[in-house]
Amino acid sequence: MEPNFRRCVSCRQAAPKVEFWRIVRVYPSQQVQLDQGMGRSAYLCRQTACLEAAKKKNRLGRSLKAPVPEHIYITLWQRLATS
Repeated sequence: MEPNFRRCVSCRQAAPKVEFWRIVRVYPSQQVQLDQGMGRSAYLCRQTACLEAAKKKNRLGRSLKAPVPEHIYITLWQRLATS
């Protein structure tokens, strides 16, 4: 992969990281949040199918090695609806 390319945890497509949502398990608090913070990150395409699969199959939780709160998914659905 080229520099600044990331891979979607759902569909495994590689693209520039600006095309993805970033979900972060922050170190050392272990809280999961969107877009900012330092820690383990997972990237997700801005598509309905990827978001549905990520929630249904717990792909974000497995990638981050932490449970993903429901409010994260609600926020992502809202972002998807407005874009």
